[in-house]
Amino acid sequence: MDVLTVLPSNFGYAIFTYLYSWVMLGYLAIKVGAGRKKYGVKYPTMYSDKEPVFNCIQRAHQNTLEVYPQWLVFQTLAALVYPLSASVLGAIWVTSRLSYAWGYYTGDPSKRMNGAYGYIGYFGVIFLSISVALQLLGLF
Repeated sequence: MDVLTVLPSNFGYAIFTYLYSWVMLGYLAIKVGAGRKKYGVKYPTMYSDKEPVFNCIQRAHQNTLEVYPQWLVFQTLAALVYPLSASVLGAIWVTSRLSYAWGYYTGDPSKRMNGAYGYIGYFGVIFLSISVALQLLGLF
């Protein structure tokens, strides 16, 4: 069985969403590395006792990593049945993580809420995943 015959024809959009998320994670990681150098925070120290801006940079990356595995699962489940919708919702979530980080990078943690629109994408793929589950169970 060929994977190209099993996956929906628009699943390529989902793959590009995954690639976009990979670029976003790389960017956030690079910012942490640059912050370590700028603020003198050596490995393996996670946070600084002296540099709150570094802590904001680190938290933006860490918080994204904390939710990323769940997003990947829901993104994949949703994209198997609704590839285009899941891809749009996924792109919203990924873009919001950049907005979240840029707000956090200011050193004012309240500005991380600039990325709050990402909940549209996150809860959207969860909703679509529930829809897939209900369809598989014959309940919808």
